[in-house]
Amino acid sequence: MMRVGMGYDVHKLVENRKLILGGVVVPYELGLDGHSDADVLLHAIKDALLGAAALGDIGRHFPDTDMQYKGVSSLFLLKRVGEIIAEHGYLVHNLDATIVAQRPKVAMYIPEMNCNIAAALGLKIGQINVKATTTEGLGFAGKGEGIAAYAVASILQV
Repeated sequence: MMRVGMGYDVHKLVENRKLILGGVVVPYELGLDGHSDADVLLHAIKDALLGAAALGDIGRHFPDTDMQYKGVSSLFLLKRVGEIIAEHGYLVHNLDATIVAQRPKVAMYIPEMNCNIAAALGLKIGQINVKATTTEGLGFAGKGEGIAAYAVASILQV
């Protein structure tokens, strides 16, 4: 049986933080604020995977009140989510995700993001699709105040 989950996340852009998207450090004068490394893309993907398996969300599994997750790599947590999914009898079928940011432009980093995600989950590149869009200057992302990400995941019961 195939199951589908959807994830969404948003983080504020702030000074004195690295901008990490899909496990890639993207050169930019601002970074995303958060308890972990604040990788908004991987947060949305993890929530989509957990949602597809009806296993809650990342806050349930990796609470921001737990200091062991302070500054932790979202790629590490993505690998753990893959293990949780497998422990419950599921395989990841595919992922489709969208980064919403006016700037910086991230298209050139997407192939590396796809590779990082595939490696963390033990998938083939063809099972991962990351894309990016702007909001044409509208809303918090368009004003450069933050970055959002949406993700859809399909998983198969084994």
